[in-house]
Amino acid sequence: MESCQRQGDLHESQTSMVRVAGLFVQGIGGSAPILMMVAIFAIFYFLLIMPQQRRQKKWQAMLSQVKPGDKVVTSGGLTGAIMSVKDDVVVLRIPPDNIKMEVTRASIVTLTTPEDRPKS
Repeated sequence: MESCQRQGDLHESQTSMVRVAGLFVQGIGGSAPILMMVAIFAIFYFLLIMPQQRRQKKWQAMLSQVKPGDKVVTSGGLTGAIMSVKDDVVVLRIPPDNIKMEVTRASIVTLTTPEDRPKS
């Protein structure tokens, strides 16, 4: 008899939960899908778009500050020292044979020269 009473209580609580859920959905109405889309866009913006924009600005700032003597790595994997900087072209000296090669400034991926070099 107790198990029948427990099942009845369980059934009543489930139906009341369904009623509450139905009222909640009716209260929000047709704006629920729009709110979900806005929430998804906000999540994408803060997790994907904004960090990428920060990386892009940091990379652009690094490219604008390259100067002769800096050691860099290109997107092709070449490692060398900058000999001269023109508008959009950088001349690299690539060891061990000291080969001079012109590459575009945009192909520079990282700057490997430490920021605070000791002055000799």
